[in-house]
Amino acid sequence: MAYTRGSSANIIVGAAALFTYEPAAGASELTEADLPAYEDNVSFKTTLSDDADYRNVGYTMNGLEIVFQPDFGEVQVDQLLDVAKLFKQGMQVNLNTAFAEATLENLLFSLAGSDSDLNVVSGNPTLNLSAGDIGECPVERGMVAVGPGTGDCAIGDELERIYVAYRALSIENVTVSAKRDEPTMYEVSFRLLPNDAASYGKIVDRTIPAA
Repeated sequence: MAYTRGSSANIIVGAAALFTYEPAAGASELTEADLPAYEDNVSFKTTLSDDADYRNVGYTMNGLEIVFQPDFGEVQVDQLLDVAKLFKQGMQVNLNTAFAEATLENLLFSLAGSDSDLNVVSGNPTLNLSAGDIGECPVERGMVAVGPGTGDCAIGDELERIYVAYRALSIENVTVSAKRDEPTMYEVSFRLLPNDAASYGKIVDRTIPAA
C-alpha cells in the first residue's frame, strides 16, 4: 500500500446539537429501546426533534466535551525502580458543556432537579429551588448529541456522529448570573453512569443514506 499523509475527510469540525430524554411518563434513564429508528435521507437531529420524548436544549457554548478518566493501580517489586504492572481499578466519564439558552427547563436539567419543581404559578413559569430531603434520589436523565462526522458531504455519503449517554447526572456547581457584559448561561458537568449492562452509552458514526 502506498504511503499517504492522511485524509482531511477524517477531520471533524463543528458543534453538536444536544437533546435530553424527557418522556411524559417521567422515566429518566435512557435505554436502547427508547432511541428512535434512523430514517433515510434524514439527519438524526430532525428525527429527535420530531419525537415528543426528546427536548433540544438549544444553543450551547464551548461545544461538547466528553472526558474519560481511568484510574490505575500499581504493583511495585523490589527488582525494578518503576512499577512492574498496572491494573485498572476505576473509571469515570464526564460530559461538559454550557447551556447558552438560560431557560428554566435548562436550569432544572443543570440542577438535576425533579420535574415537579417546575410549574406554572399564576400563569408564570416558576422553578422551585428545593433543598431536597433525606434519602432523596438524584435525578438521572438520558442525553443524545448529534454532531458532524468524518467523510464528505456528498448526497448519500453524509456522515454524522451520534453521542448517546444512558444515565447523566449533573454533579458540579451551577452558577446563575445576571451581568451587564456577559450572557447568562449555565456551565454544567454531567457525570455519566453505566447501566446494568455496564455501558455508559455509545458513539455512532452514521452515514445518512439517500432516500
